[in-house]
Amino acid sequence: MKKVLIIDDEEKLRTLLTRIISIEGFEVIQASDCKSAMEKLNQTYSDVVLCDVKLPDGNGVDLVKKIKEKYPITEVILLTAYGNIADGVQAIKNGAFDYITKGDDNNKIIPLLYRACEKVDLAKRIQVLEKQLGDKYSFENIIGKSKAIKQVIELSKRVAETDTTVLLTGETGTGKEVFAQAIHHASPRNKQHFVAINCSAFSRELLENEMFGHKAGAFTGATKDQKGLFEEANNGTIFLDEIGEMALDLQAKLLRVLETGEFIRVGDTKPTKINVRVIAATNRDLKKEIELGNFREDLFYRISIFQIQLPPLRDRISDIEELSNFYINASSIKTNKKIKSVSQEYIELLKLQNWNGNVRELKNVIERSVILSDGFLSVEHLPSDMLNAAKTGKPNHSLSAFELASAEKIHIQKVLNYTNGNKTKTAELLGIALTTLYRKITEYGLD
Repeated sequence: MKKVLIIDDEEKLRTLLTRIISIEGFEVIQASDCKSAMEKLNQTYSDVVLCDVKLPDGNGVDLVKKIKEKYPITEVILLTAYGNIADGVQAIKNGAFDYITKGDDNNKIIPLLYRACEKVDLAKRIQVLEKQLGDKYSFENIIGKSKAIKQVIELSKRVAETDTTVLLTGETGTGKEVFAQAIHHASPRNKQHFVAINCSAFSRELLENEMFGHKAGAFTGATKDQKGLFEEANNGTIFLDEIGEMALDLQAKLLRVLETGEFIRVGDTKPTKINVRVIAATNRDLKKEIELGNFREDLFYRISIFQIQLPPLRDRISDIEELSNFYINASSIKTNKKIKSVSQEYIELLKLQNWNGNVRELKNVIERSVILSDGFLSVEHLPSDMLNAAKTGKPNHSLSAFELASAEKIHIQKVLNYTNGNKTKTAELLGIALTTLYRKITEYGLD
């Protein structure tokens, strides 16, 4: 049942309105002045407030602002004995749903209440969706308890509270956009837009248009003005993925945005002012790109105020089982296949892979396994190259003596990581004597 608060110092009018509104199925609460009205609102939530403009201890127009600041979802309809355009305009500015005249507009009250309630219901649904979205992208939903990932989460939480530009670096598939989303949703800008753009997905001309928009007539086919993604992200966050792929002249325009908060649309002559937080990401070594002349040094120092290096999956082996279970569940839902059990050998072989594609590659491998399975996941559902590498303990192509030593060193290190440094268990898994393992640890400097 929707609740309506009536605020009026005329008791007879309050009683009449209460009777009319109650017949429609609303629960009605009454107050005679501003003070008692705020007390009633503090005690009991109201969906809609019907408020007189002239009250013994204040003005209804001013009260609208106080109510909306404290209860933004509650809608306020102002009632006045004498219509006043200036008051009406100010009431709407303060957040009133509508402003009507007593007597002349009595027949409007019930339809207005229903429309106001519809708006309240919509606001409540949006609030629930925003909470679900915030929960989805929260740091708590990032999977992993390894030291490497915990350090990254802690750094990201700290910078999220600020408005500082962030540069996320790391290999492909390490979850840079996931962290960008989490930083945005933990920031003061979380009620505003998060806009993502992959700088490697567009040609130079299209990327400029996507980022900054254009004026009508700027080029053939530009029949009307179009906003760019920077404008769409105004007061929010823009995520520039693969920023290392951006052309040098566009880098100069981006630098201007970061330094002045202004840009010029394609075909325009006047700058557009915006307030946007920038989070950038790359899998390239930008310092090396600077040396090669592919990236501006001044832009690098501007975007890397706070740099976070995301760890590759091979450096967080202890997270693989948890990640695997998550993606097994997700893939079973996606493919409509019920997974009854997973062999431990399957999980152990996943831990021994190199994962050059990181979390993204792990997700794809698991989805493939789920598709092939009949409710039970085992090693036979893994790609053949993974099985071959696991059987031989080395990559399945011809290697030089130097490459063989390098591969052996990497493999021993991975098994040591898997056993948490247990040398007896490591030797057992590798199929070598414990003394041989100690010799190789010393030889490869793995102490």
